Amino acid sequence: MKIKIYYHHTDAGGVVYYATYLNFLEEARTELLQQRGVSVKELAQEGVLFVVTRQEIDYKFPAFYGDILVIDTRLTKVRGARIEFEYEIKNHNQQMLVAAKTTLGCVDKNLKPKPIPAEIRKLM
Repeated sequence: MKIKIYYHHTDAGGVVYYATYLNFLEEARTELLQQRGVSVKELAQEGVLFVVTRQEIDYKFPAFYGDILVIDTRLTKVRGARIEFEYEIKNHNQQMLVAAKTTLGCVDKNLKPKPIPAEIRKLM
């Protein structure tokens, strides 16, 4: 997935604000799931929700206003009630900016853990 860095993504120095990357990661994993036929919105309407249970992120080099970033997202584990994603964010020079890993937990409407439905697991 590609993202263009706009002014609102940055701090006063024109550098992407560190917490903004969490939004980028969410957008990237949502896009990956949609490409595999999984609609997070439809699942939520059916009472199957995903919550972030763990987030790891290593900031290696800054991104700046006007940059175009490429986010490579991989689904690395699907097991029980958990899903793991790994990401690499690079700039137009292929320089590694961020490496990250997100673990999601599957929960019901009451936020109680539940196994990922088999049909969804197959799509992932």
